[in-house]
Amino acid sequence: MKEDNNNDFSLNLPEKTELGALGNIVKKLFTLKNPDSMIKQAEEGGLRKTLNAFDLIILGVGAIIGSGIFTVVGIAAAGNATTAGAGSGLVISVILASVACIFSALCYSEFASMIPVAGSAYIYTYATMGEFMAWSIGWILILEYIVAYIAVVTAWSGYFMHFLKGFSNYLPAFITNPPVYLIHDYTTATSELSSKGIDASSVIPNIFGIPFCMDLPAILITILIIAILIKGIKESTKMAGFLVIVKLGVIALFVVTGLFYVKPENWVANWTVPFIPTGISGIFMGAFTMFFAYIGFDAIATAAEETKNPQKNLPIGIVGSLLVCTVVYLLVALVFTGVAPLGDININAPVASAMSLTGHDKIAGLISLGALAGITSVLLVMLLAGTRILYAMSRDGFLPKILQTIHPKFKTPHILTVFVGIICIIGTLFLDLTEAAKLCNYGTLTSFVIVCLAVVILRKIDPERKRPFKVPFSPVTPLMGVICCGGLMIYSMLSSKSSTMLFIVWLIMGILFYFSYGYKNKRKLEDSEESVV
Repeated sequence: MKEDNNNDFSLNLPEKTELGALGNIVKKLFTLKNPDSMIKQAEEGGLRKTLNAFDLIILGVGAIIGSGIFTVVGIAAAGNATTAGAGSGLVISVILASVACIFSALCYSEFASMIPVAGSAYIYTYATMGEFMAWSIGWILILEYIVAYIAVVTAWSGYFMHFLKGFSNYLPAFITNPPVYLIHDYTTATSELSSKGIDASSVIPNIFGIPFCMDLPAILITILIIAILIKGIKESTKMAGFLVIVKLGVIALFVVTGLFYVKPENWVANWTVPFIPTGISGIFMGAFTMFFAYIGFDAIATAAEETKNPQKNLPIGIVGSLLVCTVVYLLVALVFTGVAPLGDININAPVASAMSLTGHDKIAGLISLGALAGITSVLLVMLLAGTRILYAMSRDGFLPKILQTIHPKFKTPHILTVFVGIICIIGTLFLDLTEAAKLCNYGTLTSFVIVCLAVVILRKIDPERKRPFKVPFSPVTPLMGVICCGGLMIYSMLSSKSSTMLFIVWLIMGILFYFSYGYKNKRKLEDSEESVV
């Protein structure tokens, strides 16, 4: 490799005049970005460093514990029409998912401490595999975080309306029981009305001949979260910290109370092998589904640029949050699958439903309140992570420059935050939770595989670089991460054709956008920098 004047590394190829147009394009596609230039660029960016190790653990727990326990755990255990469930083997699925995650978490920790820059897997890929692969991973991460946000905010809306119905004797009917077209997207509203034998066209209003539906609670909470994130990441962490305390308290209440109602026969039932009711396929699909709940430590890496003493605090935040959440998930999985037969549990509100079956309706109500707190903290971290990925890509010239504008007072990317929030609001109109979870998992697993490979590559091409945290037993540990995460993704792709096709379509869209805009805009930025020099 050789270093260019702009501090990026290019392949050992001939000069531009010798390569020709096509050869020069290929050279640019595989140009690596120097980690030192990334760090220097970040220091000039203006984001305020306010987060310590505890703040990062709160962010991680805020993202990991929430959607997994309060929404996805029911799907992972019971399955659905297209996905096998793990049954009481959910505890094994959680262990598999966490083991695969720990390999990747160690790799993230090495990179985050070495290159403490906003962008996570995107910038790690840029430093090891080149421009095109970095763009591709960034594009996949956008899918991961924005689709995750859309799916989770839809679940938040459902929990919120369920919570309001408990006050039907005290609040007006238009609040506790609003028109269906104000709390659902068109598809869900139509399905709900049809199940009651009501013609949707007679209820749903039309504007210029187009049916009008909107998930108003989801829109309002998104606006609130946008405002919190614009105010500052420290304020967002304080909010997330409060919500984390609430939901951990509620989860502890569920575990302690539920332990007295666990029946071992619900774990074993009529199965030949305890904890494996649907065979290995159910265990693996349960592990894949639970990955939707494990993207929190990746979100920590996106906040690297706003972390104090990142070389020390980022590894603590990443590994610490993963360990805390794995213990919590194991306890919940054991109790959840032991208190009642899965066929009796409402998978749309699984933990609260399981507690209701024990006869403790008041505790179930508190769990619903905890679910709101838990899912809200997930929303905060998802939107934060999505904006930081796009911020890094914009700063590198792949997206419009206006997206990297920093608020003069709050030192946050306010225009980008609003932009991502609007996209999320639009997306609440049509996404299904199960398909969204699968799409997010493809993004998560892909980024995990790439980061594990990137650790091995950078150890080879830049062995002298200072690494405050080093992955133990490299390259064995990173390669185990590749095998575990890659194996889960391939297995799930063979089992779920529709979400696989959507993921491929998203990748194709990203490639088209890169060559039609991102590549050209990047070259314009380079030309302008050269003219200044």
